[in-house]
Amino acid sequence: MAPPKYDDPPLHPPSFWFSSLNLVLLVVVPLLVFLLLVPTLGPQQPSSFYPLSLASYHSSLVQEPTSDNPIFNGFSADSSFLEAETDYFASNMPFSDATIEKEMPQLDMSKNMESEGIVKRNSKLERIEANLARVRSFIKEAALVRNLTSIHQDPDYVPQGPIYRNANAFHRSYLEMEKVFKIYVYKEGEPPLFHNGPCRSIYSSEGRFIHELEKGKFYTTQDPDEALVYFLPFSVVMLVHYLYEPAKTFNTDAIGRAVVDYVDVIAGKHPYWNRSLGADHFMLSCHDWGPRASSYVPHLFHKSIRVLCNANTSEGFKPSKDASFPEINLLTGEVEGLLGGPSPSRRSILAFFAGRLHGYIRYLLLNEWKDKRDTDIQVFDQLPRGVSYTSKLMSSRFCLCPSGYEVASPRIVEAIYAECVPVLISDNYVPPFSDVLNWKAFSIQVSVKDIPNIKRILMGVSQRQYLRMQRRVKQVQRHFVVNATPKRYDVFHMINHSIWLRRLNIHVRDLDAS
Repeated sequence: MAPPKYDDPPLHPPSFWFSSLNLVLLVVVPLLVFLLLVPTLGPQQPSSFYPLSLASYHSSLVQEPTSDNPIFNGFSADSSFLEAETDYFASNMPFSDATIEKEMPQLDMSKNMESEGIVKRNSKLERIEANLARVRSFIKEAALVRNLTSIHQDPDYVPQGPIYRNANAFHRSYLEMEKVFKIYVYKEGEPPLFHNGPCRSIYSSEGRFIHELEKGKFYTTQDPDEALVYFLPFSVVMLVHYLYEPAKTFNTDAIGRAVVDYVDVIAGKHPYWNRSLGADHFMLSCHDWGPRASSYVPHLFHKSIRVLCNANTSEGFKPSKDASFPEINLLTGEVEGLLGGPSPSRRSILAFFAGRLHGYIRYLLLNEWKDKRDTDIQVFDQLPRGVSYTSKLMSSRFCLCPSGYEVASPRIVEAIYAECVPVLISDNYVPPFSDVLNWKAFSIQVSVKDIPNIKRILMGVSQRQYLRMQRRVKQVQRHFVVNATPKRYDVFHMINHSIWLRRLNIHVRDLDAS
């Protein structure tokens, strides 16, 4: 067969056109379909609530304090309050800056949003958090002033001197607290276990604070939506008194059940506990078993602000979120006539302690010094008949304050009241208000291993240094004074300031309003 010629018509024309049509359909049609669907595709908007794991759910609600936050870690005089404040807020910069920056575009975009008929509603919580972000920036700015005296005006008191880590930062923080700090006290619960506490004895700090909040004259609000923190008004002292079973040694399960039940009640009736998993709630206890009582509710132990006399870091106390509570022994409940003492020249005893054998630190102290009959270091497990404990305090230059069964001791405040330089002998103890006060400026810290060297350590303090420290003890008294009606900067307000600082260290979000 002769080969086809080029001018001959192609063979099998129907097959060629059929193949070309198929090609067009296979390529063009899917492309058209894709182009039509593109506008409908895109990132889906998140719903107001969606399933999250417990860990991620919590992290979306609360910015937690960091455990290495310098403002709450110890009380070293080597790091000033300025450095502590700066580092403290630097650790929370992502939240504070994000909040501040987020507000500005909202103001710029408001007209466009209104023109589009979009109304952006900020919840009360969002407004609270925005205000707290501004407060953080104010305190950070104040912390840059390294003066020993605050530059802020105040008719009652201007913080000054080395007893403060940074006087200006503390003063600005305190003034801001007075303006915006609000506490909601849950109404649930009945006395004597709730809304009640002892106002005399070694546990008086606990009862007096509860009673002052119950009076409603300072910081409290009746509107829970405007509160910054929420108080769980149970008294561990009263729980122990009524529920502890002495026949079952150290069995505190009944106390724990009461705390668990109470948290369950307020979590079921109010949205605030579940909103933050307790991070903006606080409890308060001066009983040794305060930490144990809180441990029955994991979020109370790990998330909430716990104001504790037993501020022991080896037992779960976290200075970044928990606050140390001064232990004050008001034997009769009276608060007058507790302050003062003779001048340094009339104090003939170098160091003094009297107390029973409670705990291993006191055992070491008594074993080392009780029977030495040293006129400089006078240590007793029981004072001789006719000898006044108070007169001994006021005759001493230094007052030894060893831990007992637990780390806290009322002798610290007793020493400050008597204008005797306190000597703290403890392990793992965080002294009260150490985020504000520079304890090394007005006290001596002696490690447990140095108990045999106490005399050498105290004799090594020069007369000039002692006089400075003793003057500072007199100055710091105002922060530990209990007043029948609280006065600015006294112990009641300082405890609230400790809670206020820890509330500044978290950021709570309301998912329902997002």
